[in-house]
Amino acid sequence: MKSRQVTDRSAAIRKGRSNHVDANEAVAEFVDRILQINMSVVVFFCSPSYNLDEIQMAFNKYLASVTVIGCTTAGEISDEGYCENSISGFSLADPEFEVAVAPISNLREFEIEPGAEVVRQALDRLNAKNTETSLSTKLIFAMLLVDGNSKREEAVLASINGILQQIPLFGGSAGDGLNFGPTKIFHNGEFHEDSAVVLLVRSCFAFKVFKFDHFQPTQKKMVVTKADPKRRLVSEINAEIAAPEYARMVGLDEHQLSPQVFASHPVVVRVGGEHHVRSIQKVEDDDSLRFFCAIDEGIVLTVAEGQEMVRNLEAGLQGLEKELGPLQLVLGFDCILRRLESQQTQKLAAISQTLKKHQVVGFSTYGEQYRSMHVNHTFTGVAIAVSCSDDARQPK
Repeated sequence: MKSRQVTDRSAAIRKGRSNHVDANEAVAEFVDRILQINMSVVVFFCSPSYNLDEIQMAFNKYLASVTVIGCTTAGEISDEGYCENSISGFSLADPEFEVAVAPISNLREFEIEPGAEVVRQALDRLNAKNTETSLSTKLIFAMLLVDGNSKREEAVLASINGILQQIPLFGGSAGDGLNFGPTKIFHNGEFHEDSAVVLLVRSCFAFKVFKFDHFQPTQKKMVVTKADPKRRLVSEINAEIAAPEYARMVGLDEHQLSPQVFASHPVVVRVGGEHHVRSIQKVEDDDSLRFFCAIDEGIVLTVAEGQEMVRNLEAGLQGLEKELGPLQLVLGFDCILRRLESQQTQKLAAISQTLKKHQVVGFSTYGEQYRSMHVNHTFTGVAIAVSCSDDARQPK
């Protein structure tokens, strides 16, 4: 995508954070840093350690007339890199960023067509905002925030991708630290469980939706022979009890299995010519394995091995800068398993420094979405340049 420099517009994005322990003070400090005129949306990611009722009241007090969306996390990412017990996020401003929001409720009873209709209406609202109705869909991207315990990410993606078509989507599943308790999505002035929200953004700025991971498949393959897809449970692998068989395949004892082990020894599936990570969340009492993604009988799982994580992330972020030029925002959704792996391999500080160097804002997730796929153990998001696309606001 050809681009031209438009430096006087870069103030249309403002990033902020706060690690104040008091919820009201944290929101006040965050708002002070992202406040600008003509805000089209504010997006925040907050630690579940806060009193969420107080967070909610504070946002309604300080940004009563502004569209605000957000979620709880398994850790935050700010201009200081990896953070905990904090709020991070950003604001976008009109007219450089036109937005529409589509909240989706009651995911347990989610149906494809009503979900699609909500996003269709949001896209219609976005199109109606612009007087130049022939804008290319290449200038729109979509962001999804979804309850990380809903187990409905695949259904939501299936419902909205037919509406989005060529509009690139990325997303993150909200978190609850390492507690794996309730996760919350903020929209319409309240935190919600069993909920999701889609943000559609149109801009003149050049951007790219991306996905990185640092794994390569090995020759070790196994077949899921008994599973409960709705609960994301695998009870048998290779016709053996799942947990001990997985442990055998990665060369460990069953009693050594832990979140850190799952982070270091993920499995991948091949879809559409590409390998995608299917991460394990935990071992259940009956030695079945609970996954972060949908899993079904007959799927072939391949044990993956990691490349050097810091070098891989640095190369990916540098690649975005080489393609787009200087960046004003990298919005990144980073799987919690990547953070756990970096801790285990003593690379946490180096990864955090890399995120800080490239001014990434985002959060650690319970899962990621990229286009039509719900994935794990990845870093996905959007990079937005300080330059404006030459084909912005041009007829198709």
